[in-house]
Amino acid sequence: MSGGIPVNARNGTPWSTGLCDCFDDMRSCCCTLWCPCVSFGQAAEIIDEGSSSCLGQASIFSVIACFTPCVFLYTCYYRSRLRAKYQLQQTPCNDCCVHFWCLSCAMCQEHRELKNRGFDPHIGWQGNMQKQNNGIEIPPIIEGQMKR
Repeated sequence: MSGGIPVNARNGTPWSTGLCDCFDDMRSCCCTLWCPCVSFGQAAEIIDEGSSSCLGQASIFSVIACFTPCVFLYTCYYRSRLRAKYQLQQTPCNDCCVHFWCLSCAMCQEHRELKNRGFDPHIGWQGNMQKQNNGIEIPPIIEGQMKR
């Protein structure tokens, strides 16, 4: 730690796009502008690697946003996780400040980052896994299933 900023936050990998490059991906931009709960849910499902659902995350976002002005505290947690996963720089300031002042821009940037890393947040975790496996669907393992 140097000067209160963790070294990896300062010297990490740069984001693939800037915070204000929202119009580079109009689909994500429009989704985030008009339905931020869905945009957040899609990114959170990918960041959680399918352990949570888009619907569940969108619902939590909506409840928090409807009853408190503090939805940025929940969303910045996912930005921090995305940054840690890909060792991204904490720029232009800390994650909570970015989400407090520029929530829509931050969520658009996170969508673009996931896309630039080979994910399509709009098709969910399962859709991305099927796409990565060349469309070969891997059946789920069911406990007690007959085995040969």
